[in-house]
Amino acid sequence: MSRTLHLNAFLMGVGHHEAAWRHPRTDPRRVGDVRHFQELARIAERGTLDSVFLADGLAVGPAVRHNIQAVFEPLTLLASLAAVTEHIGLIATVSTTYNEPFNVARKFASLDHLSGGRAGWNIVTSAQSREAWNFNLDDHPAHADRYRRAAEFVDVAIKLWDSWEDDALVLDTAAGVFADTDRVHEVGHTGEHFTVRGPLNTPRPPQGRPLLVQAGSSADGIAFAARYAEAVFTAQQTLADGQAFYAELKRQTIAAGRDPDLVKVLPGIAPVIGGTEVEARALADELEALIVPEHALSQLSGMTGVDLTGLPLDGPVPELPDLSSVQSHQSRYQLVVELARREKLTIRQLIGRLGGGRGHRVVAGTPEQIADQIELWFSQGAADGFNVMPPLLPYGLEAFVDHVVPLLRERGLFRHEYTGRTLREHYGLPRPASAYAARELVTA
Repeated sequence: MSRTLHLNAFLMGVGHHEAAWRHPRTDPRRVGDVRHFQELARIAERGTLDSVFLADGLAVGPAVRHNIQAVFEPLTLLASLAAVTEHIGLIATVSTTYNEPFNVARKFASLDHLSGGRAGWNIVTSAQSREAWNFNLDDHPAHADRYRRAAEFVDVAIKLWDSWEDDALVLDTAAGVFADTDRVHEVGHTGEHFTVRGPLNTPRPPQGRPLLVQAGSSADGIAFAARYAEAVFTAQQTLADGQAFYAELKRQTIAAGRDPDLVKVLPGIAPVIGGTEVEARALADELEALIVPEHALSQLSGMTGVDLTGLPLDGPVPELPDLSSVQSHQSRYQLVVELARREKLTIRQLIGRLGGGRGHRVVAGTPEQIADQIELWFSQGAADGFNVMPPLLPYGLEAFVDHVVPLLRERGLFRHEYTGRTLREHYGLPRPASAYAARELVTA
């Protein structure tokens, strides 16, 4: 059976480029307009993309003076997108560090019911100390501790989604029976971080459980993805790095007793599209010229843990700490360090490279060149699809849907129309049986 490319549209404000909100092709006022995001979702659905995805953070960014901020909580916004679309998947980021399993399981079950089976959860552990300060903590928990909590968090959420069996709803008006209480179960979970009785007060979701997505490429992140994830958002700069990550994740997935074909790897790609390569490069240069150095230095300082303010922009990137001392985004930190060292970048060059995709690969070119890069990574064992990050919105998403997607279809890599109804069906993934159904099969 031939593989099918998977494409997710990562929606972020008015574009992924650091300076998108300053470019004349965007309107920064739309970041607080639900109609903007509804338009983006419809554009992505017109291109038969698998899903749209919203990132999230739980604190105001460190450079709010110069950088546009997200306005909406993702699950709330996705509920409004569900109302104006019919097929496209809806993936929200929710942290396991600053939430509780019952609330999160209930919200995703609700979104899955509201959308007819299109919900997905991007599982993150959060990365910034300023988030801890909003949740009664003086500092961010250690990296490994966050992942241990995340594992138990997801285990509890799965138990809660399974706590209603598929046929638990009876709805017998004559007999006055709403639910078969023999098929609604307390989960009785007691662990290191959580004690949860259950059951969930929302019946089992249409997909059984939402699609489980993970973003993070550290050693802890890969191990977590191998155990739980069904799609992985990742960042690599080179084909060789992409192939190495892909192979390692699939290897660990097999070691965890799971089918590697059921875990989809989607590196980020920020396509700067022009009618010619010269036009694409000119657009990339326009955006880079709009970067506010003060903001970019603040972002880079936070990412590296080294205060770079005051250093000459055209000077070299200074020596950076060892990875073992980093407690935030370890994989992104390593990517930035390797990029700076490999290409011997100055500070100005590094903030320019990061401005387009925050460490994700930026590709400037014609639609044919963008399609070539997607096909190369897909065919050479580096990706099952891509997390598409347009630098400008809606312009960049329209250009991708109208000019790149048709080329991928012509090459036999991508669907012409939706063949399924749920997000799991878009990704070619089975609907998981509940733990109670599996238990009955064993005892039958």
